[in-house]
Amino acid sequence: MYDVVIIGCGVSGASCAYMLSKFDLKVAVLERSSDVASGTTKANSAIIHAGFDPKPGTQMAQLNVRGVELAKEICEKLDVPISNCGSMVLAFDEADMEHVQKLYEQGVANEVPGIEVVDAAKAKEMEPELADEVVGALWAPSACIINPWEYCLAMAETAVRNGVDLFLGTEVSGITKTEGGHFVVDCGSRSFESQYVLSACGVDCDKTRSLLEEPDYEIVPTRGQYFLLDKEEGRRVTRTIFQCPNEKGKGVLVSPTVDGNLIVGPDAIIGDREDKSTDKEGLDAIKEAAMKSVPKVNFRKNIRNFAGIRANSKSGDFIIEESKAFPGFIDMAGIKSPGLTAAPAIAEYVISMLADDGLPLIIKEEYVDERTRPRLPVAGHIGGGGKIYTKEEADRIRNEKIAADSSYGRIICRCETVTEGEIKEALHGPIPPVSINAVKRRVGAGLGRCQGGFCMPKVQELIVRELGIDWLDICLEEPGSETLSYRTKTEAGKED
Repeated sequence: MYDVVIIGCGVSGASCAYMLSKFDLKVAVLERSSDVASGTTKANSAIIHAGFDPKPGTQMAQLNVRGVELAKEICEKLDVPISNCGSMVLAFDEADMEHVQKLYEQGVANEVPGIEVVDAAKAKEMEPELADEVVGALWAPSACIINPWEYCLAMAETAVRNGVDLFLGTEVSGITKTEGGHFVVDCGSRSFESQYVLSACGVDCDKTRSLLEEPDYEIVPTRGQYFLLDKEEGRRVTRTIFQCPNEKGKGVLVSPTVDGNLIVGPDAIIGDREDKSTDKEGLDAIKEAAMKSVPKVNFRKNIRNFAGIRANSKSGDFIIEESKAFPGFIDMAGIKSPGLTAAPAIAEYVISMLADDGLPLIIKEEYVDERTRPRLPVAGHIGGGGKIYTKEEADRIRNEKIAADSSYGRIICRCETVTEGEIKEALHGPIPPVSINAVKRRVGAGLGRCQGGFCMPKVQELIVRELGIDWLDICLEEPGSETLSYRTKTEAGKED
């Protein structure tokens, strides 16, 4: 029996779990994947948006700006990399400048701090690589870049440390309400009873709602493709560069990442909610659009293409509502951009709904609101809370770790300088990673130029050794993506 059951552990679900873990409540999180942050949260632009895009008066507008404030606080407390680099929206003609002015006015109405319109000379001074055709820009200094899955993981880990029960690999198949007024959430071989249910299911929020009642909204799954370029391109621009948005979204951006790479994308392809493929036609169009903003981007330095699915809806706003027919069920639907930004503010809002409904929110006497990630600092890279370590600081911390445990001196991932000690620490963390990509999300092994070509076998070996998982059961991501098919030799060296 729980006070609150949260369905889904992307950034919205993790934010709710994190916020609720401060109170004397029994909370469970049900996630169908083998790890947290496995849906939209792991495949997006990684931008904390300033808040000038949403129309004034919408939930998006109200929760975006508050989300920026909370994101900076949370990243500082929970050791999450974030960079307050700011963003620019470029104008290429007079029509674009009119749109930039409109965005400026929306930003002022939404109380976005420090926002201003700059001319072409100022824009080029700020970002020398911009195209000569740029005639002006909107400058928003409060925008940030972040590691989205690290952000989600940090909040989920902190929630678990404070008593929240996380059930991975647990897919919800039914939701009913008893005569006593409690919900029963059926997950096949087990069920969970709860006073309240929070649905944070991303592109499948409508499917989850339909387990209880027919949703009154429509989700339009929208695929967005990206380029991830090598760190040689990471300083091509120092701020997130947008073009004027259109009906399909915020358009193609060019942005540095907190890991030092350059990300370019996305497009917007309406279609299958399970289709995360990439295609040449779409990627070529992204490349052409991006070079309109920053002509010298060297796409030959591309190290990976990927796609994510956004939970667009036809409402034009977030859909955060309690069911009228089934009070106690709260839906967080259509959480598209700026959903990553707004997530902790969405959690605050939902918790206020629970409080208004009578859920007692008693602060715990003992609560741990801090966390240290296993990743060791790298000189010049962005660390937790936005700290940039000097070589002396990074070397001192590494040497102290090595002195205590020599495994921190054994490099496993050469591209990202990830050590055995960091991987071991992650494997024994509050939410142990059980797949190769889950290890990558925690410490970065496999994120570099070779994309795991050198370190993957050693990562597998460490998972086997530290967690006792059989070699044949280790997956790249979800069950069905096992990387090994059969044994070729026995321990004695004979064919098996």
